[in-house]
Amino acid sequence: MTNLSVPTADRGLFERVMFCSITTVPCCVFLFVNCTMLFTLTSKGVFRNTCRYVLLYNLLFADTVQLAVSQLLYILAALRLRITYPVCGFLTTVSDIVLMISPVTLVVMSFDRYVAVCYPLRHATIMTMGKTRGAICMIWAISSLNLFSRISLLWDNPYDGLDSLQMERFCSSEHMLLGPIALMFDNVQRFTVFASAGVSISFSYISVLVAARSASTDKVSARKAHKTLLLHLVQLGLSLSSTMFKPVIGVLSEVTDRITLVRINIVFYVCVVIFPRCLSSLIYGIRDQTIRPVLLHHLLCHLTTYVSSRGAP
Repeated sequence: MTNLSVPTADRGLFERVMFCSITTVPCCVFLFVNCTMLFTLTSKGVFRNTCRYVLLYNLLFADTVQLAVSQLLYILAALRLRITYPVCGFLTTVSDIVLMISPVTLVVMSFDRYVAVCYPLRHATIMTMGKTRGAICMIWAISSLNLFSRISLLWDNPYDGLDSLQMERFCSSEHMLLGPIALMFDNVQRFTVFASAGVSISFSYISVLVAARSASTDKVSARKAHKTLLLHLVQLGLSLSSTMFKPVIGVLSEVTDRITLVRINIVFYVCVVIFPRCLSSLIYGIRDQTIRPVLLHHLLCHLTTYVSSRGAP
């Protein structure tokens, strides 16, 4: 029995390390691209003093934090590493906050494109840097409302009766000792944010389509705004799908075997959780004529420096 258990344990450890590697490699690539994009948006005054680039920075910052925290939680779960409830609570709270920032920021960015097309003469007075910074503060305030659900832990005292604060299972929002009021608040807030974001972006999209048929509208600007808003809807859909990732995996776990479930889990995680977090960099880094040359310059410089350091004797 001892001779058989050692190879089995080694094989299980090898599988967990392999599964972590499969997701960590693309995650590191996307984190590198996102961090380069963030550095690009702070490298020139035209990016720091333009409202849509400031909003893009906020969106990209939230996606980058979400990507890093999600991967950390994934590695902890894959390697079956248990942490304490306070540390898990901090990680899941940060994850929930930045997850809500993405759809709310997309709403403000869509409103910016709506004003630029439908009210071009008033765009400069409506979308000012002061109002943009105020909007970003409101975005963070709205996204931080779930802190109230975490504070309710102090009221319900769910840690009473525990011998230790060490978690018995891997860290996730579902495995935290949240009371029913906290869970209901989280679900209501998430549904309200995503439903409101969907309605707002759809309204901006339809308004731009209608304005594009007007003779007084700049056709080129309306066409670009139309494509941008369509991409915002795709981004919102992917963000919404990431919130449904765990429930879907939970349903599939009842009808599939372990190996198949692990493979599905990895595919879903890469496509639904990791990839959408890098979508903003890909969209704006490639489409925006102002960002593209600066981003490519920084990417190529970093890659050249890395290759040179690897090839140095």
